[in-house]
Amino acid sequence: MSVTGPGGGGTDEGAKTVHAFPGPVAGAPVGVRGLAARYALLPLRLFLGITFLYAGIHKLTDGTFLTGSGPGSFAGTLRAVHETAAAPWLADLAQQSPQGFGTALSVAEVAVGFGTLCGLWTRVAAAGGALLSLCLWLTVSWSSEPYYYGNDLPYLMAWLPLLLAGAPLLSLDALLAVRRRRKGQQIFG
Repeated sequence: MSVTGPGGGGTDEGAKTVHAFPGPVAGAPVGVRGLAARYALLPLRLFLGITFLYAGIHKLTDGTFLTGSGPGSFAGTLRAVHETAAAPWLADLAQQSPQGFGTALSVAEVAVGFGTLCGLWTRVAAAGGALLSLCLWLTVSWSSEPYYYGNDLPYLMAWLPLLLAGAPLLSLDALLAVRRRRKGQQIFG
């Protein structure tokens, strides 16, 4: 698929690659701007991946998070936010088994962080990260006044570009896509 810009004339003369597609693509930035555009999601991917991986590992190794009660425990946090949560039913659901839900939350954060960092099933990982952030926003961060003091809403918004774009560069997804193309096993043509 070759789309040429003005003066390209449809030939391969002066063609550049943009996002693994032959080009140049009409209107696509070139040079330093083009390089920056191709790698624009990488800092976001690294930040979210490291943050969620760290958060999950920290919760799993924290001696108080998975205990039944006390300061810093998941059960204590659920009790504290129940009255101010936008979705108190989520807190009620988690209170049925705080240790199980706390473990599931921690493991999910590790999986989302690892998938995002490696670029493996990035859109699935981003959907998981967005869902975790949404649940935390509707329960833990909801009562933050003003709303922008709560950190879960910005995390939710930060996951959306990765959900839409995936990880087209420096990722296992990109390597798997190249491998599928070589073997002619593309799902969508």
